[in-house]
Amino acid sequence: MSYSQPEELEEYFKQKEEQQKQAEQEAKELSAYEACVLKESARVKELIEQAQNKDN
Repeated sequence: MSYSQPEELEEYFKQKEEQQKQAEQEAKELSAYEACVLKESARVKELIEQAQNKDN
């Protein structure tokens, strides 16, 4: 790409910055999702263990 005008170049950098911010936000959301999954997974394992102990 060739950017001959300062305005075009500035717009290009703004778009790149927005894309990077969006990627960072998605990573944070994924991390929060993964943390929730791990928490619920541990809860399920605990419930399974309790049920197995109750049967014994």
